[in-house]
Amino acid sequence: MQEVNSPKQKPRRSRPVLVADAIKEWVVKRDLSSGDKLPNESAMIDQFGVSKGTVREALRILEAQGLIVTKTGPGGGSIVGEVSVERTRALLANYFYFQDLSIADIYQMRKSLEPELAASLAGKLTSEQILELRNLADQYPQPAKSAEEEKEQHIASLAFHSKLSDYGKNKLLGFIIGFMSQILTELTLYKQLYEPPNYELWRKGREHQLQLIEALVSGNSNKAREIMASHMQVAETLMKQQEAQIVRRFIAE
Repeated sequence: MQEVNSPKQKPRRSRPVLVADAIKEWVVKRDLSSGDKLPNESAMIDQFGVSKGTVREALRILEAQGLIVTKTGPGGGSIVGEVSVERTRALLANYFYFQDLSIADIYQMRKSLEPELAASLAGKLTSEQILELRNLADQYPQPAKSAEEEKEQHIASLAFHSKLSDYGKNKLLGFIIGFMSQILTELTLYKQLYEPPNYELWRKGREHQLQLIEALVSGNSNKAREIMASHMQVAETLMKQQEAQIVRRFIAE
């Protein structure tokens, strides 16, 4: 019988999982790129000393992760795939679904990272990128008249931040910020934080977006950082108020 205070043992990893890891290591060591071909099935059986079934299951695991693509028929086989941003964010979202993230958790990250992203983009965006941001900011020039319209405004506002994350040169920074926008969107929808419509959230959000665009166009990185920091602080306060209002209404009901 296991002692109460003994450390929890990690579950044993199956042989196909171990072989999948070995294949990934093999790919990394050879610096293979998307589209490069993997050894055939027989070669893998010999190389890893396992059965055909184990190799096939390992390849299925890697394919489910988006790391390889398997083609059947003449000239078929497995090639190195490229994991999409969408798939990666979806997998991370599945993990954080069970972590009970709060508005405060998300904004702790946003307040640290998004002002720096904004500063890094000042004076470096193309006219097409600026136009995309203007179109998003102009999508809802008037406050919402219904909960449904408020929901669409929330989504559009977060799409503005996702677009900024796409423009950054630092792909890791951009990925994290884009992911935070995604999970905040999902949290907003799940908790119905768009109901009732919040005029102040719309007004301050749109005001900050328009000010930020002008700072980005002028190349004023300090101003861009300042505007985004203010936007994050105001948005966090108002979103927390919205969340508290939903909780109070739920309790009252």
